[in-house]
Amino acid sequence: MPATDLASPPPFERLYAEHHGWLRDWLRRKLGNAHDAADLAHDTYLRLLRSGHVPPQDASRRHLAQVANGLVVDLYRRRAIEAAYLDALAALPPALMPSPEERALAVEALVQLDAALQSLAPKAREALLLCRLDGLGYREIATRLGVSVSSVEKYVAAALLACHRALQP
Repeated sequence: MPATDLASPPPFERLYAEHHGWLRDWLRRKLGNAHDAADLAHDTYLRLLRSGHVPPQDASRRHLAQVANGLVVDLYRRRAIEAAYLDALAALPPALMPSPEERALAVEALVQLDAALQSLAPKAREALLLCRLDGLGYREIATRLGVSVSSVEKYVAAALLACHRALQP
């Protein structure tokens, strides 16, 4: 084996060494915030490390940007959920205000539920939201969605199961 093969770093280490600075700068420009950029760059490499997949050298930056973009979307989605939750809390009297720990747990649960809902077929998601948030009955939901009542039953059951699974440890 040539000496250069012994000295070359493993593929993941090489990927990190060659592209971390670029990714962090790219995210900083995209987010306008060095702290979030550093966190998301770190999370991008963690996601790749967990997947066990190192992209080919000629596709490294494209792959890193794709993973990082998904994390940016997740970050903005989480912040929107957190802002909506905090707005809802603002209406509570101070005596009923949850502790910081309870708020953090609630936001995490809401993010997990949101991900579960986003993974559903559009009609299943819509059926659950019409049922639980708008209080509509299955017949009215069926009419709105243009499906049978039994389809609504299946949609709501599948959505509730997805939500239940999302909240399991």
